[in-house]
Amino acid sequence: MSELAVADQGEAIPPAFDLPLVLGQNLRRLRTRQGYSLERLAKLSGVSRAMLSQIETGKSAPTISLLWKISTALDVPFATLLSGQNTHGTVVLKRVDAKILASRDGKFTTRALFPFDGERKVEFYELRLAGRHVEHAAAHAPGTVENVVIAQGALEVRAGRDAPRQLFEGDAILFEADVPHSYRNLTDEESVAYLVMTYVETVG
Repeated sequence: MSELAVADQGEAIPPAFDLPLVLGQNLRRLRTRQGYSLERLAKLSGVSRAMLSQIETGKSAPTISLLWKISTALDVPFATLLSGQNTHGTVVLKRVDAKILASRDGKFTTRALFPFDGERKVEFYELRLAGRHVEHAAAHAPGTVENVVIAQGALEVRAGRDAPRQLFEGDAILFEADVPHSYRNLTDEESVAYLVMTYVETVG
């Protein structure tokens, strides 16, 4: 996946949620909790020690793919790296308040449809791909399953060595996501899909 950028939609997010700061704090906490040095985590994730250090100090804008590699190496759900304060009761996620993770060229965006409030077994995302764009994803943690439904347009989904599957509006697919996989927009217009990510278990 491409360069991670955070785009506000309309009203600003409360300053208490500073994504680079929260990401850096979470990475340091999770790394030290597992007893990993920066060198050890770099070896496990394939992300350089220098980049990991910059992320921990909030000085880097990492790519989405790098964050997936780090979360897989730490054996934690992706959202755990971005989690803020715990929330309780009913939570409304206003579109105008959403934090959007986007590629540098803006051709791929993803929006979490759940609060970043700690580790969880299931995550729910909105995906948007510009016309003809192809988005590649690294293998997730063993046992991870993705369930994708096409809300608008058409996508070709390829997982590992399986034959690519073409999906149109209203179609859905369930596949094992612990292998490299990709999404290709088959149309000239933006395609929209909703993704449910299920992990084998929540890491405590």
